[in-house]
Formats: sequence, C-alpha cells, structure tokens
Amino acid sequence: MTDSADFWNKIAETYARKPVEDPEAFGRKIEITRSRMRPQDVILDIGCGTGSLALRLAPFAAEVHGLDISREMIRIATEKAQTQHVANVRFHVGTFDERFTEFAPATLDGICAYSILHLVDDRAATLARIFRLLKPGGFFISSTVCLRESWVPFAPILTVMRWLGKAPAVSLFTRRTLEAELRDAGFTGISAPDVGAKPMIAFFVAAKPA
Repeated sequence: MTDSADFWNKIAETYARKPVEDPEAFGRKIEITRSRMRPQDVILDIGCGTGSLALRLAPFAAEVHGLDISREMIRIATEKAQTQHVANVRFHVGTFDERFTEFAPATLDGICAYSILHLVDDRAATLARIFRLLKPGGFFISSTVCLRESWVPFAPILTVMRWLGKAPAVSLFTRRTLEAELRDAGFTGISAPDVGAKPMIAFFVAAKPA
C-alpha cells in the first residue's frame, strides 16, 4: 500500500488541476447521491482524492468525512475546504482497513466509493467493512471502472505502466462480478442507474437492510 500512497502523492498537484473527465455524468452521480441524503446524515467518502465529491455533498449532510491514502491529496482537499469556507467536512489520511477506527460499526448513514474499488487490495474485505460501518437502512454508492468489460488487453498494459511508475496497482473485473460481490457482502436494493457514463464505468446504488 505504501507504493500506492507514494504514487498518488507524486501526482496530487497534477491530479488536482485536471478537469473532471465527464462532468455531465459526474453531475448525475452526485444528484443521485444527494437524493439519498438527509440533513442529519454522516457520510464517508472513501478514496476522496482532492475532496471534489465530499465538498459537493457537504451542503446536504450534517458531516462529511473524506478518507484517502495520499497525504498530498488530503492536503489539497483541506485547503479547498478552507478556501470554500466549508466547515462540516473533515479529511483523514489513511487506508480503509482495521486501522481506520474513526467510526464504530453501524454509525454511518451513507458511504461513497467513487473510483476506488478497482484500486483496493481486497475488494471483498472492503465491501464487508463498508457494510459493517453503515447503519441499518444506510446507503452505499460506488462508481467503478470495470476494465474486463473492454476488449483492450489492459493487464499487460497496466503491468508495464506500473513498472514505469505511471500507474498504481489495478484490479480487472466485470460489472457482473462487482454486483455479485455487493450481494455477497449483504447489500440489497442494488440498482445501476444510467448516468450516461462510459460503458466500462459501473455505477451502483445499494443499501444495508433496515
């Protein structure tokens, strides 16, 4: 995990300047996420990067927390929150595993995982941890690139890119695999709203049974 943190630390400034690749799809994802939120909610954004999603969600919740392994990403996110005078967002540096003890089980109203599930070491363990942290009836929303949906041979390409320091470790899987993993973790009400994203992007909305 250390090498992944180093990778994101190095590109944080460049990443922060890069515009959203598909702003219309991103906007639709945010609207769907907001529709699940209530003013009293406490929300966690896993893999928050420079805080773009967390800051967009902040006006619609009591608290929004962002977590990322990159200290540089979190530094930029914190600066953005200060510049925008957003007081109900907190950013944390760390990994989403047993060492992240900010929240007790069944204490979060919603968890977001945008562009992160293909980067975690153990997806099943991550989904199980998300499930445990949610309150009964809490929601989980993910947006994940599923590279197995493409005919492009991404495995050798990504291996070379990682060797050159141009990419982090990435898992390749299909949207069908991810949907099955969500069910295995205990989530129900799983849906995949069409947000107009690229075919390889799987956008799922799910819930922990009430």
